[in-house]
Amino acid sequence: MSTLLDIKNLKKYFVTGIGKNRKVLTAVDDVSFTIEKGETFGLVGESGCGKTTTGRTIARLYIPTDGQILYNNVDLAKLNEREMQPYRRVIQMIFQDPYASLNPRMTVTDIIAEGIDTHKIAFGIERQEMIYQMLEKVGLKREHAGRYPHEFSGGQRQRIGIARSLALNPELIICDEPISALDVSIQAQVVNMLEDLQKEFNLTYLFIAHDLSMVRHISDRIGVMYLGRLVEVTTTDELYDKPLHPYTKSLLSSIPIADPHKKVSDTRIILEGDVGSPINPKPGCRFAPRCRYAKPECFTDTPQLREIRPGHTVACHLAEQL
Repeated sequence: MSTLLDIKNLKKYFVTGIGKNRKVLTAVDDVSFTIEKGETFGLVGESGCGKTTTGRTIARLYIPTDGQILYNNVDLAKLNEREMQPYRRVIQMIFQDPYASLNPRMTVTDIIAEGIDTHKIAFGIERQEMIYQMLEKVGLKREHAGRYPHEFSGGQRQRIGIARSLALNPELIICDEPISALDVSIQAQVVNMLEDLQKEFNLTYLFIAHDLSMVRHISDRIGVMYLGRLVEVTTTDELYDKPLHPYTKSLLSSIPIADPHKKVSDTRIILEGDVGSPINPKPGCRFAPRCRYAKPECFTDTPQLREIRPGHTVACHLAEQL
């Protein structure tokens, strides 16, 4: 496989306050990973760790503070809005909230056709036929085209969002927690549909989620984020079978076990202390204040991602010892 997306030292900072109250929020701090063409790269971590900001920055909905976003060796971070226009078509996004991301005053036809019209892909009958085809691809019917978002269930609204992203025949789709707002019974249907669409259209996914069981099901490789930084990247099987970073181990231990005879206390790792603040963070490992294994150097030296096993990178000073 060839590399489709190469993220190098990506940073996204937000400035809060003015004057003496000015502070810098490091939402994404020095993140690097690659995504191969046709694969699904999962990005996981607790709320507020910077997963969504990473996805939105890659899609250039946010302007990166620093770093490179190499898409087929073209650095999207350096492009102006006019130069970025062709890449808006091949990089699409599925948003977390299927209702907030759909304009309530637009019909399904207008929502799906918005990108088609912007990029002047099709007109008239051909345009309408494309819309019908997209609806059928995501399990909806042609008669749904004239309805408004409030007339659909949450699962159906997310399918409309997926149809909108597919309409431009993209190469990369950034899935920003696409199932978190859906009922459990619907989540599996949407994930299975995404897998089928990936095979049919040869799509590449960046799948952002906090549902670890679902991420394991759909992802080829997984990156774990904590307070704006990547702490571990490896294949799905390797991550779940042999996690190395203390945060990854605690995160995986929180997955419910469907065994009434097994005590939760036998596997659960309870983290102590509070999550640090991304505003003007201190040097050292972001996870050190909550890590039971932390040594003095963990509070002063920031660990960099390094390969511990083939294809398994970890940002931890003590990875070999754990």
